[in-house]
Amino acid sequence: MRIRRLLTLGAAAALIPVFTNMLSAPVASAHGTMMKPASRTFFCWRDGLTATGEIVPKNSACGAAVAQSGVNSLYNWFGVLRSDGAGRTKGFIPDGQLCSGGNPTYSGFDQARADWPLTHLTAGASFDWWYSNWAAHPGPFKMFVTKDTWSPTRTLSWDDLEDTPFLTVASAPQVGSVGTPNGHYLWTGNLPTAKTGRHLIYTVWARTDSQETFYSCSDVVFDGGRGEETGVGVQGAPPVALSCTGGIRIDNSWNGGFQSTVTVRNTGPVAISPWVIGWHMENGTVVSGWNASMVQDVHMVTASAPSWNLAIPPGGTVSLGFVANGSATPAPSAVSLNGTVCTA
Repeated sequence: MRIRRLLTLGAAAALIPVFTNMLSAPVASAHGTMMKPASRTFFCWRDGLTATGEIVPKNSACGAAVAQSGVNSLYNWFGVLRSDGAGRTKGFIPDGQLCSGGNPTYSGFDQARADWPLTHLTAGASFDWWYSNWAAHPGPFKMFVTKDTWSPTRTLSWDDLEDTPFLTVASAPQVGSVGTPNGHYLWTGNLPTAKTGRHLIYTVWARTDSQETFYSCSDVVFDGGRGEETGVGVQGAPPVALSCTGGIRIDNSWNGGFQSTVTVRNTGPVAISPWVIGWHMENGTVVSGWNASMVQDVHMVTASAPSWNLAIPPGGTVSLGFVANGSATPAPSAVSLNGTVCTA
């Protein structure tokens, strides 16, 4: 069941103090999307980044997606998932909703357009695949490609995809870190053969330690390319890379609920304005929060800066708090700032 809840500012009412505990358990969350060849959400997040960390898409397709789904769909570019997916594909995700995984938070990325950012590839060539990694989890990755009859000007249906995946990875064999905002799974495998022109690569990652399943669309063109990218950042200079540290503290807990504080420090060279902080919460539902406006979608919580505290200066910190129903086990984790996952 998908949960989307808007929370007003203000302190929590009565709290039942039981214990105070700094989180030190391993990260128990998993969010991700294809980074090479880049998925629509990852491409559009990069396309929209500015020097201050604000997300302002320049690519027309990315702008249309954000106009429909809202800018949080880019701050949470790694969140196209179904918590009840259990690896299901055709018959579970409806036609026309494959790129959003049937998650309405990302419906703008289902749009049929010919101007999405592209990765240029060579059919049949060996390719180094990168998939965003928040924490190592077991589960197969399956990559499908569109049939030759597919057109980018109509929404993707299951009948547009080849019946069987052209590449399956039982579980990502290694994790890299260079060149990505939060590390990545890495494997090498051949691209589909006998393909030319525009296509779409559809990736499904099904965790085997939970029912969470992730879906992503990567727009590609088979034209002899070697991974070159076009259509991103078509205006303006490249953004300054963001960096941050972040953590979540459990302040109080009781039977059926808990209170937490989220703290993020801007370790980059420029002020971040406006800021958006996100985190993963496996078994809790936020019921009130303060120092930010909060939205929860499935396991992802997004906290947006209030008008009176929009910027985090270099070296500066921001703290916010929330009360949640449910369990703090596993611990809330994977704090991000404007779409960049922070170091613990």
